[in-house]
Amino acid sequence: MADPPSIAHVFVLMLENHSFDNIFAFSGIPGIEKPPPNANNVYGNPPITYPVGSPAPVSMPTDPGHEFLDVLEQLCGPDATYTWGQPYPQPITDSGFASNYATSATEKTGLPTPDEIGDIMLCFDTQAELPVIYQLATEFALCDQWFSSLPGPTWPNRFFLHGASSSGWDDSPSSAQILAWEKLYGFTYNNGSIYEALTKAGRQWRLYSDKSGNLFGGMLPQVLSLSGIHSWDINDFADFASDLAGSYPYEYTFIEPNYGDVLNNTYEGGSSQHPMDGVAQGEVLIKATYEAIRNSSLWDTSLLIVTYDEHGGFYDSGTPGVAPPPLDNSPVGHDHGFTFSHYGVRVPAVVVSPLIPKPNVDHTVYDHTSVLATIERLYNVPPLTNRDQTAADVLGLLSLSTPRTDCPETLNDPAPAPAGAPAVAEVMAPEISGQPLPESGNIQGSLGILLKMDLELAGGDRAAEAAAIEKFKTIRTRGDAHRYATEVHAKTEAAKAERS
Repeated sequence: MADPPSIAHVFVLMLENHSFDNIFAFSGIPGIEKPPPNANNVYGNPPITYPVGSPAPVSMPTDPGHEFLDVLEQLCGPDATYTWGQPYPQPITDSGFASNYATSATEKTGLPTPDEIGDIMLCFDTQAELPVIYQLATEFALCDQWFSSLPGPTWPNRFFLHGASSSGWDDSPSSAQILAWEKLYGFTYNNGSIYEALTKAGRQWRLYSDKSGNLFGGMLPQVLSLSGIHSWDINDFADFASDLAGSYPYEYTFIEPNYGDVLNNTYEGGSSQHPMDGVAQGEVLIKATYEAIRNSSLWDTSLLIVTYDEHGGFYDSGTPGVAPPPLDNSPVGHDHGFTFSHYGVRVPAVVVSPLIPKPNVDHTVYDHTSVLATIERLYNVPPLTNRDQTAADVLGLLSLSTPRTDCPETLNDPAPAPAGAPAVAEVMAPEISGQPLPESGNIQGSLGILLKMDLELAGGDRAAEAAAIEKFKTIRTRGDAHRYATEVHAKTEAAKAERS
C-alpha cells in the first residue's frame, strides 16, 4: 500500500440543501454527469411538463420538502411507498420533484404558486450566480458522484458526517426524541463520534461556526447536539484566519455555517445557502475559508472539502444506489424503518489541495462518510462503522508529488445579493410569536441543543436537571422558544466568562 500524501490538516465546510444538478448541471464544466436532454417532471391536471433549465432563482419562495417521505416521492414518483425494514423501492426515476414541491407541507412555509412549481427543476448559471464555488471546482477537483448518506433531511445526514451512522434517525428530530437523547446529555453513537476517535488516537480537532446573526442561526451549530461537544468547543469563524496565522496543531477542522432566521422560519440572513435564503453569503463563507487556508503557512499540507448535507428538495438526475449499512447495532429508522442501505440524493462536493492537478472531475462514488474514511486513513484512526470502513476516501485525488504553485491566492468575488436582501432577524416577529411549534424539524433540533446546554450547566445537580427538563416541556410556541434561547444563552455566556 502506498504511503498516504503529506496532509497534516483536513478542513471540511458543509453547507445546506442543494443538489448537484442545482449547483453544477449548467456550469459548462466538461466531463460532469448532467441531466439528459429534455429531462423533466410532469405534474398537474391537466398535466404540465416542467423541464430542467437555467438560471435558477437566487432563493425559493417556500422551503422544498426534504423529509424521508418527501425524498421517496422525489426519487420514485408520487405513488411510491416504503415498507418498514425493506430495501428502498426501485426503480429510481427522479420523477416526483415537481409534484412534491407543489404539494408538500412538511417544512411549514406554505406552498408555491402554480407559476413557481417549475423552479424546483431549475439550475444555477454557475459561472454568473456562483462564481466562487465555480472557480474552486475548475481549479481543483469536482466530485459528481458524491451522495448524501441517506435519502432524508439535514439532521441524520449531518450525523453521518460526524459518526458514520445516525443511530437510527431517518427523519428530522421530534420533541419526544430530543427528550430521550438529552437524558444522555446529547446525541450518542454506539461506536462514538469522529471527535472521540481522534482524541483517543492522540489527534486534535477544532470546530468553527459562523456566529453572525441571532441565537438560532449561528450560536447553535448542529454539531453541538453531539454528546461530548460543549459550547466552549465552538469557535467563532470570525477568528478562523487569525487562528491559522498562529500555531495550529489541529488535524481535523469542521466549519458550520450560519443557518439564518430559523426562529421565524424564513432562514434569511444566513451563510448556509438555505433555499429560502440567498446564496451570496454562503459564497462569502466559502471564499473566506479558502483564502484563510491558502494564505497561511499550512497550505501545502492542507486538504479542504466543501460539500452540502443534502439536496434540499431540488431536482437531480443522479441515481443513488445501494449503500453499505453501518452495522453498528443501531435500530432500523425510528420513524420509517429505513435500513440505511441506500444512499440519498447526489450533492455537490469540491476537494481542494495544492496536490490536486487541474482540471479534475472525479466520478468515484462517495458519501459523507468519505470524509471520515479520509481522516481515518490519513491519521491511522480505526473506522467507526461498516459505512466508513467501506467508503471511498479522496486521497487518490492528491496525485501530485509536490504542491502546485499556481493556486489562486484569492477567489472571485461573490455575485451581489439582490437589492433589499434581508439581514438575519434579531427579534421574534410579533405576528408569529404565538404560533405553535412544529412537532419536528430544525427548530426542535435547536431547542434540543439548548436543553443539552442547560443540562450541562446544571453540573450534575439532579434537581436542577429535572427542573431544566420540566421547563423544556413547557415550551409550546415560537415566542416560548425565543425566551428560552435568550435565557440559556445568557447562562452559557456567564459560565464561559467564569471559565476564562
